[in-house]
Amino acid sequence: MVFSSLIFLYLFLPLSFIFYFLSKNITYRNAILVLFSLTFYAWGEPVWIILLIFSAATDYFHGIIIEKHRGTWKMKAALISSLVLNLSLLGFFKYSSFLSQNINALFGTNIPGSTFDLPIGISFYTFQTISYVVDVYRNETKAQTSFLKFLLFVSLFHQLVAGPIVRYSDIAAQIDERHVTLSDMYGGINRFIVGLGKKVLLANTAGEIAQPILNGDINSLTTIGAWIGIILYSMQIYFDFSGYSDMAIGMGKMIGFHYKENFNYPYIAKSVTDFWRRWHISLSSFFRDYLYIPLGGNKNHHYRNLLIVWFLTGLWHGASWNFVLWGLFYGVLIILEKKVLLGVLEKIPSFLSHIYLLIITNIAWVFFYFTDLNKVFSFLGIMFGIGANGFVNVEDSMTILNNGLFIIIAAISCTPIAITLRKFIEKKIEGWKYKDLVPDVLYPAINVLLMLLCTAFLVGRTYNPFLYFRF
Repeated sequence: MVFSSLIFLYLFLPLSFIFYFLSKNITYRNAILVLFSLTFYAWGEPVWIILLIFSAATDYFHGIIIEKHRGTWKMKAALISSLVLNLSLLGFFKYSSFLSQNINALFGTNIPGSTFDLPIGISFYTFQTISYVVDVYRNETKAQTSFLKFLLFVSLFHQLVAGPIVRYSDIAAQIDERHVTLSDMYGGINRFIVGLGKKVLLANTAGEIAQPILNGDINSLTTIGAWIGIILYSMQIYFDFSGYSDMAIGMGKMIGFHYKENFNYPYIAKSVTDFWRRWHISLSSFFRDYLYIPLGGNKNHHYRNLLIVWFLTGLWHGASWNFVLWGLFYGVLIILEKKVLLGVLEKIPSFLSHIYLLIITNIAWVFFYFTDLNKVFSFLGIMFGIGANGFVNVEDSMTILNNGLFIIIAAISCTPIAITLRKFIEKKIEGWKYKDLVPDVLYPAINVLLMLLCTAFLVGRTYNPFLYFRF
């Protein structure tokens, strides 16, 4: 089940709210959330719910052991045990086939790979439980003694299958006690509908235009055609993932959970370093706090630490060499920026540094999109005129002509212009007699319109993937 499906929007989500608000008792509400979260997870793959509960139970007990035996060897043993179990489960289910394929290719063996599908969300909830155990070990949070509450933290359907990666310490108090104000409810509804609009109206449309270009015959592509395809994909994956995060944050707010931001307009960045402060913030901060700093950060073996982090960042996204190269590509660029490029980027006109960032990110998305490395390098060559079927053709012109308005709207939506415009309007009407009509009538009307548009798009189209489900 995905957030942008009619069954979720008009059945699952309303039912979860109805049952949730039937009682003010926090234990009842937590139990309802766990029940709906497990139902949500089991909707597509019921068998993997066992793995989810096992993972939660494992780290629940490890946290208690660490708390109970603080300052002894048992505390460190529990931490090591938790890390080994978590990473072994992730490695087996996500990377065993990748490992066997590479061993077979190197040594001519015939080790069979796994035949099961990747359990949805395993990368996200594994990192969440790892962060919990490490935080308990560091004495930065207290171990949770209620398994129901810990299972709620792990399984909460808002962020279970695609993040943001929520740390236990961020919502520990809210698990025990939370309140919802009218402002929270309104803000949550608004955030959810904005995220839904990003996903359904922008991401899906960009994907429908990009897919025929990217999945077609590469040898027939022109240079402009290749750029059109990958730019549209860059828009699709941004609106897809940030829209999902918006919906997760909005749903959480509607019932009293306040998740941290996961995106901050990454395409307005002017360097790769800045881009990764804005893109998938919860993943970047996880690797920083639980890997980069423990390795020594920028104090010991700085560049080695960066390459390890970016190698693993790429591998986290998928068991394929294209993801590894994608991660290392960014790692090398960040090292170059720290050594040389940041000084240059700060001196040149800002629009040039912005163009630099956009070119880099679109090159990187090629590594991300194609799992076949031959296609990766062929496509990159075409983007720069090597092996292209000309510079531009009639089909490219028609694609731009037919979709030009959408591309402009999508490009504007990658920036904070809407927020700036909203603040401008609110400032202009400060002394207006009927200024309350804007938040009380206009904004709700826009939300209703967006909801109706999204519903119409979902009824009339079958293309509705969620890209990060495969990670």
